[in-house]
Amino acid sequence: MSDADPIRSRRPGLSAGALIVAGVLLAAIGAVGAWLKHDAAGPSAEPRTEFTAKNPPAGLPTALTTGQHLRWSRCTSPPTARTGYDCATMKAPLDYRKPDGRTIDVALIRRKATGPNARRIGSLVLNFGGPGVSGVTGLPDFLNQYELLLDRYDLVSFDPRGVGATLPVRCGKTADDTGYEGAEACAKHSGALLPYIGTSHTARDLDLMRYLLGDERLHYFGVSYGTALGAVYAHLYPAHVGRVVLEASVDPTEDRVEDQVAQAKAVQAAFDRFATHCAARIRHCPTGDGPEEAERRMARLADRLEKKPAPAGGGRTLDADDLAYAVSDHLDLGTDGWPTLAKALTALIDDNDGRPLSKGSDDSGSADRSATPPDNSRAALTAITCADSSLRPGGERLDKAEARVEAASPVFGAAWSSSVYLCYDWPFDGEHTTLQVNADGAAPVLVVGGTGDPNTPYSGARHMARALGDGVGVLLTAEEEGHGTYPQNRCVKKNVDRYLRTGRTPAPGTVCRGSMS
Repeated sequence: MSDADPIRSRRPGLSAGALIVAGVLLAAIGAVGAWLKHDAAGPSAEPRTEFTAKNPPAGLPTALTTGQHLRWSRCTSPPTARTGYDCATMKAPLDYRKPDGRTIDVALIRRKATGPNARRIGSLVLNFGGPGVSGVTGLPDFLNQYELLLDRYDLVSFDPRGVGATLPVRCGKTADDTGYEGAEACAKHSGALLPYIGTSHTARDLDLMRYLLGDERLHYFGVSYGTALGAVYAHLYPAHVGRVVLEASVDPTEDRVEDQVAQAKAVQAAFDRFATHCAARIRHCPTGDGPEEAERRMARLADRLEKKPAPAGGGRTLDADDLAYAVSDHLDLGTDGWPTLAKALTALIDDNDGRPLSKGSDDSGSADRSATPPDNSRAALTAITCADSSLRPGGERLDKAEARVEAASPVFGAAWSSSVYLCYDWPFDGEHTTLQVNADGAAPVLVVGGTGDPNTPYSGARHMARALGDGVGVLLTAEEEGHGTYPQNRCVKKNVDRYLRTGRTPAPGTVCRGSMS
């Protein structure tokens, strides 16, 4: 599942500038903006009762199920997880078709529930997007958004296959390089692993994880790309679906090219709404008197940056593609990002200063880099996307696909269009043209979509709720700008929290008012 050049990572937190490599840019998307750090209250003094599940995944050897126990201990990495978190390693088959063969280590992280044992529901597994985002790093960074759920759940996350400390994909110049040097480098350094890191393989890891965490059913919260993982899990294990939230949902009915076209249109629409607001409310608006003038000014600015990129601080520069991705990052933040975007564009247009616009796009991470796992997110994003998608357009079809994406948006289309080349020379076939998500018989799954989402268009949430099956997908609509609405929108938070605590879904057709109301 994808976004922009080569695809835009569907996740919160990291921005575009840090993820450009060999003409390939990963933009980060935020369900909420910048990376947040907060320590929740310490665990309850009441003795803790561990849960035990009685339904192990079928077909696995007992050494991986009843014979395996997660050994939680204090986290040593990342530095933000050294206080208040536990880490563990789960053994899983490399190839689920050969469960007695080679195993891999899946890195887990946990924040224990703080509420009374009698009220604890189990574990809530979180995926923050991507593909390519580390959950081990993400849980302490995004805890603020979910910490009120600690009264009922242990909060658990993990590094999916190909990411961080779990079977990391290497596509750099050397086997130890975390950069991205193209498909040939991926095949050279990680060729034996690439067939086993797609979303369906990670979904199978989730079911083993569910069992080892002691839960009969999986309780899960997936954001952006995380909705693809959650939906594939529901498809594979409908009887094991517990309380599952899919927020800022991807569209399971679209192939990668259709997805890029839809996203280019959505981000353009979000920019047009910003330009309208800017003209009406911001003095000396840098985009002029409305969307049409904004398009002309952005075209002139992009042409200028293409000829001579602007300084962006730290020895970096900002070119035309960087401009598109950086503007999109601000739009992902919703209306909260609009004032900053106006100021940043003014600095760039008037003073040729790219620093404000690219501020935060440095994936600087922790100052204690020696204890932080290497970030291979660019390579992982490409590898997981190409493992999932069987679309391999070539020749004339590729040219037409590029033209379609470029035509979808006058401001963002050119930058987004190169995404169609992502998997054309990938050394392995992908699984499906579109996601397989039908989950007939599963418990209700709550799908949350924002009508102004510039990254995962609202139509994707509607299609996801329908594709999960009658009586399974329940759509909650938020009239909000930005990529992701939980926990910012109070109505969304109320409905999601009630569902996670009680299992009660919102009434059909529920709409939460927000910034677009």
